[in-house]
Amino acid sequence: MIDLHYWPTPNGHKITLFLEETGLDYRIVPVNIGAGDQFKPDFLAIAPNNRMPAIVDHDPADGGAPVSVFESGAILVYLANKTGRFFGETPREKIDTMQWLMWQMGGLGPMAGQNHHFNRYASEPIPYAIDRYVKETNRLYGVLDRRLRGRDFITGTYSIADMACYPWIVPHEAQQQDLDDFPDLKRWFDAIRARPATIEAYRKGEEIRPSDAPMTDEQKKILFGQTAASI
Repeated sequence: MIDLHYWPTPNGHKITLFLEETGLDYRIVPVNIGAGDQFKPDFLAIAPNNRMPAIVDHDPADGGAPVSVFESGAILVYLANKTGRFFGETPREKIDTMQWLMWQMGGLGPMAGQNHHFNRYASEPIPYAIDRYVKETNRLYGVLDRRLRGRDFITGTYSIADMACYPWIVPHEAQQQDLDDFPDLKRWFDAIRARPATIEAYRKGEEIRPSDAPMTDEQKKILFGQTAASI
């Protein structure tokens, strides 16, 4: 059994995509980030960066004590190694998968996340910031679109690189991006969206928090107003 400490955000969805694809036995432990659950001592014990997702694997491969893992990219690598799936077969395939996973972790996710913040959550519009992150998101979409020319998936076969990137493309309209401008990315996106595991992963997320639920000012304060001193 795997405990998944989760909230339905792009980073949270990465992990449910993997778990649904593999059929691993797991239990969702909601971490309501708008209510501050990510700052509770029990959660910080497994996720010291006070960010979800995190997992606790009660049946690790070595048969020892439960293993906890935080950071969504590290969780995907851990689960891929545990199951022997979605990471590639050869060392070269694994390197290819890893570099695109790191591309998402270091580029697509952070830049799209800033796009979301200044477009949707900032208390007042800051045109320079909005323009900066909309353009950088657009550039990254172009990188992914070029990569997907002649490929069904980022590394040829469906992998944790695809699972990491897909949830950050889901809010493309909020990011002010038009998928029609990126035909190979759009083809890839539609193929992943139609997978039964993707449908089920997002259904579970909607049960926990509907995607159209508004964010209150108090929730914004909890999410965006923390410092080292305040936690």
